[in-house]
Amino acid sequence: MSKPKDTDGSAAETAELPFEEAIKRLEAIVEAMESQDLPLETLLARYQEGSRLAQLCQAKLNEAELKVQQLEKNSKGELILKPINASAQETV
Repeated sequence: MSKPKDTDGSAAETAELPFEEAIKRLEAIVEAMESQDLPLETLLARYQEGSRLAQLCQAKLNEAELKVQQLEKNSKGELILKPINASAQETV
């Protein structure tokens, strides 16, 4: 059973997706899984792709949150990027 190229969702392609595209793809996968009568093999493939996309989105959100947490105002009221130590990153 062959799949269209745009639904392949290999791990390498998934890792390169911007956050917004990953969310859109994840939403499309969920909608297709809920609304279509798909064979088990296709459902499993989409589930795996969805899992990769969800992990990618979570990692990107964690990274963005860390960057926001690093922002700090200096004495002039300007936002600056505050260095963060490695142990703080591991707890996020």
